[in-house]
Amino acid sequence: MGKIKIIFILIIAFAIYKGVVALKNFEIGVSNKVAEIEELAGFEKEEEVIGLMMYLGDPLELKEHLFTESRSKCLELKKIAEENSFAYYECAKVNAVLKGKKIVSIIEEIEVIE
Repeated sequence: MGKIKIIFILIIAFAIYKGVVALKNFEIGVSNKVAEIEELAGFEKEEEVIGLMMYLGDPLELKEHLFTESRSKCLELKKIAEENSFAYYECAKVNAVLKGKKIVSIIEEIEVIE
């Protein structure tokens, strides 16, 4: 009878674990799905985000921008880009128009991240 109780407890613990994992995946999936739908619908919104900026020319002129999830990811991408290009790159917190998870245009640069 003791072995049956242990097996029953293990089955319940496994079911709870699977429920928690499913809930976390659902929350992550919903966030990504919302960004996808916004992008497909052409929905644009203004938001403060961190972006990797590429400048070219003399005087420097903004040519490209890339949305990044975090400061550390932006700095990592900046390092890689500087190793492979002669352009000037900077990570900055910017007020931008977004379409999904893509920067459409920069409204203003708020802070440069070092």
